[in-house]
Amino acid sequence: MFKLPRLLRLCSRDSVPMKGLFQDPSNDFKLLRSMSSQPGMSASISSSLRDGKSTAKIFAPYSIYKGKAALSADPLLPTFSKLESGGLKVDRRGVIMLTLWPAIGERKYDWDKRQKFALSATEVGSLISLGSKDSCEFFHDPSMLSSNAGQVRKSLSIKAHADGSGYFVSLNVVNNTLKTNDRLVVPVTTAEFAVMRTAFTFALPHIMGWDKYINQHRQSANVSPPKVVPEFMDSEWDR
Repeated sequence: MFKLPRLLRLCSRDSVPMKGLFQDPSNDFKLLRSMSSQPGMSASISSSLRDGKSTAKIFAPYSIYKGKAALSADPLLPTFSKLESGGLKVDRRGVIMLTLWPAIGERKYDWDKRQKFALSATEVGSLISLGSKDSCEFFHDPSMLSSNAGQVRKSLSIKAHADGSGYFVSLNVVNNTLKTNDRLVVPVTTAEFAVMRTAFTFALPHIMGWDKYINQHRQSANVSPPKVVPEFMDSEWDR
C-alpha cells in the first residue's frame, strides 16, 4: 500500500496561462535541443549513477495523484549490443513507461494493483502532438503474433475535456487468463499535461538512443570506450 504525502503547496489552475500550453510541440524540442545536446546531458536521464566504485539506482518519475487513481511516467533507456566490428547497435528500444494504480482511501494507493503501459517513440509522438481538444488511443497485445493472442489486451486512451481544460488518461487491461478487467482513470490538468509533454519531448531522442549516437562524435579519440552495460529494461507486462 502506497500512502501519498501531504502536499505542501497548491497551484491554482488560473495561475497557469492558457496561451502557449497547446502550441506546436516542435517549439518544446527547439528549446530543449540545445540542452540535451550538451556533453554529459544524457547522464541526467540515465537510470544509474556510476561513481567508479558503486552503482546506485535513481528513481525520478513524474507522478500525478488524484482521487480514484494515480499516474506516474518515467523514461526507460534502450539497451545496446556490441557488433563484431566493435560498434554498438540498439538491441531493445527505449520507452516512456506509464504506471497507473488505484486509490484505496484518502491519500492511499494500492501499488500491488498497478498496471503499466509502455509508450513507444511513435506513441510518444502522438501524445506530445495533441491539441487542447484532441484525443488518441493505443492498443497493446503481447501475444499478437502467437496462438495466445487476445489473452491479455491493454488499451490506453487520452481524451480531452470538453472545455479544453485537460485530459482523461484511461487504461483498460483485460486478462482473460485471470478473468479480470481493470480500468484506471486519471484526470490530468493543462498544467500537468504541459509538464508531461515537455518532459516526453526531452526524453524522446534518449529513448531512441540518438543522444549517444550524437555524443559519440564528441568523444576524444584518446579516451577508451566505456564497457557496455545494458540498462535495466522494465516491461509493461511484468510487475
